[in-house]
Amino acid sequence: MIEWMPLLLFGCVLLLLMSGYPVAFVLGGTALAFAFIGEWSGLYEASTLIIGMVSRIKGIMSNDILIAVPAFVFMGIMLERSRIAEGLLEAMAQLFRGRRGGIGISVTLVGMLLAASTGIVGATVVTMGLLSLPTMLKRGYDPAVATGTICASGTLGQIIPPSIILVLLGDVLSSAYQQAQRDMGIFSPTTVSVGDLFMGAVFPGLLLVGLYLLYQIGLARLKPDSMPALPEAERVEAGWALWKHLLLSLAPPLLLITLVLGSIFSGAATSTEAASLGALGAIVLAACYRRLNLATLRETMRGTTRVSSMVFMILIGATAFSAVFRDLGGDELVRHLLTDLPGGTATAIIAVMIAMFLLGFVLDFIEITFIVVPIVGPILLAMGVDPVWLGVMIALNLQTSFLTPPFGFALFYLRGVAPDSVPTRAIYRGVIPFILIQLLAMGVIAAFPTVATWLPQTLN
Repeated sequence: MIEWMPLLLFGCVLLLLMSGYPVAFVLGGTALAFAFIGEWSGLYEASTLIIGMVSRIKGIMSNDILIAVPAFVFMGIMLERSRIAEGLLEAMAQLFRGRRGGIGISVTLVGMLLAASTGIVGATVVTMGLLSLPTMLKRGYDPAVATGTICASGTLGQIIPPSIILVLLGDVLSSAYQQAQRDMGIFSPTTVSVGDLFMGAVFPGLLLVGLYLLYQIGLARLKPDSMPALPEAERVEAGWALWKHLLLSLAPPLLLITLVLGSIFSGAATSTEAASLGALGAIVLAACYRRLNLATLRETMRGTTRVSSMVFMILIGATAFSAVFRDLGGDELVRHLLTDLPGGTATAIIAVMIAMFLLGFVLDFIEITFIVVPIVGPILLAMGVDPVWLGVMIALNLQTSFLTPPFGFALFYLRGVAPDSVPTRAIYRGVIPFILIQLLAMGVIAAFPTVATWLPQTLN
């Protein structure tokens, strides 16, 4: 009976999550229910969970790495509320004003900058949808091309640092890596940090952006009517006025991104300290743009509290779930399942990636990070998988899942702000080329792991 308990626990959690009940309470409540069922049947001691959760919750709330989460969330929401994205988009559109597909290229580049500034996928997709979709449709862009570009650019926040998912993955993979080494008899384990994951994601993120741009440039040449140039009447003449506009719009966010990532990469600051620097920098930028007021600050604080509370409540619930799952022998079950697959490590990685991709249809990245990665992470890492490479591949995989019809989260976000004149099938059709690009990028990084591992190995 006990060998089936972990599978029943996991199945019950998935069913309840699909019912729409809050994730944190599903995880914690289901774990408690199975703990008491195990107590009643003599298969488990519920007191083990209750006593252990006290120290686990204390560990979560005192985790220095996780303090970066509310700081990065604050930075992203403050930049969003201060409408800096609007100025970025206008400046980029003028920079590529005479080129077919210029607005689409601008949306991709601004999505990259917003990803590096906010790290919040939903906020980026919604912001880009509200700002750029009406403009692109008005200028004659094919609705599928416009919506596909916005969805793909908005999900860059999954992979381009400082991404919230990379912060959470960094913390979870660090624990998983240490556990894997202890399981192998290494009692002075090395660690992987959030900064390592940030460095590992730089080149994959740039590779993805480059592939997006190549596709858009090629499409503009092959189907020029689908991506027309900015009309002459709306172009700013080349000269000091244009460059001043570009400088004022681009320099401050780029400076903030450079300070945050540069301080981490150089070792001058930890990810938590850099997140605090980013939050302070976002306040300074909002003040410089004369958009810092009590209402903006209040909205930012409320948004930060809401998102951070959700993250930490899910983490506490996921911790209870993982504890019961392991105590019931679930980790051994998964280990046997993955190690017994024909093809060894490669097959195990493919199986995990497919499972995460499918779970991405019904679970957010936070739930997947806290539920699935602690279970499969130690097993894959004990098989010799590089933790930085694994983290980058997971982030890219989830980004692809969030783009894939019919359940991709990015599609839902854009559908919520797109006008009724844009059919849902156009959104689905528009993201297909970008999904293929995502798969190509994952294939390149799988074939050449140094794309992800070279920078952290060089700088460390």
